[in-house]
Amino acid sequence: MNKIKFLNFFLCILLGFSHYIYSSCDRAEDASRVTIAGGSLTEIVYLLGQENKLVAVDITSNYPKEAKELPSIGYVRALSAEGVLSLSPTLILGEDDTGPAAVMEQLSRVGIQIEIIPEENTTNGIIRKVKCVAEILGVDSITKDKILNDLNADAKELRFLTEINKKEPPKVMFILSMESGSPTVGGVDTSADGLIKMTGAINVMDSFEGWKPVSTEAIIQAKPDFILISERGLNSFGSIEKLGQHPSLVFTPAAKKNNIIAMDGMSMLGFGPRTISSAKEIAKKYNSSNE
Repeated sequence: MNKIKFLNFFLCILLGFSHYIYSSCDRAEDASRVTIAGGSLTEIVYLLGQENKLVAVDITSNYPKEAKELPSIGYVRALSAEGVLSLSPTLILGEDDTGPAAVMEQLSRVGIQIEIIPEENTTNGIIRKVKCVAEILGVDSITKDKILNDLNADAKELRFLTEINKKEPPKVMFILSMESGSPTVGGVDTSADGLIKMTGAINVMDSFEGWKPVSTEAIIQAKPDFILISERGLNSFGSIEKLGQHPSLVFTPAAKKNNIIAMDGMSMLGFGPRTISSAKEIAKKYNSSNE
């Protein structure tokens, strides 16, 4: 491959993935009509009081409830160029899994500004994300500073609880669903893993990456002290007590002591501002179980 062909090939690759280059968090050229792909970003926009700029959101944007009344552009990873273009947005804010790539490239070619917000499954990552969105939307400094100060105060309280838990860290397992009969749980490099670490606990399913169905034997051997599950995942069982009687869970310390915590899935795993509050609540429950 000669130098010219190589350069052309490199440029094609760069253009194909350009929408995944993270935002510099500079103020947008025109934020008058904003479309969002990612529930955490919608939550942030409402927290900042900028919801009047929204023209559409994706289906993961279910908080606050008012967001569900906006037009939908579909699922964050499976957007339609035609659907987005029909709403004439001036700015698209997206999480790092926004796609597919071909659609994002098409939207970029027609001149729509696309900002992919840096994602990090930590407390500091959430605060940086809020700051980034505020700067892109041109939020006034008084409003921005007040919100960031409030979040930092929550983060400080969470860190205090986390340090206590780290002295005798509980072993925790996060269940995404039970639909297949075998629990699908969060391994390392997942939002669940990030949440567990935020609370000062240990993810007992750290032998694999991503989300994976695991066997009863693996769960019994892992001996989780606590089980976290989304309210949606709990729905098919009706109650925490019934979930604890599931053959895959009944012999775990968590089930025996009824240490099963069910909360809104997006508040735990969305890594918007509510995740800090959810982590605080979970961390407190670890503490109260030891009293």
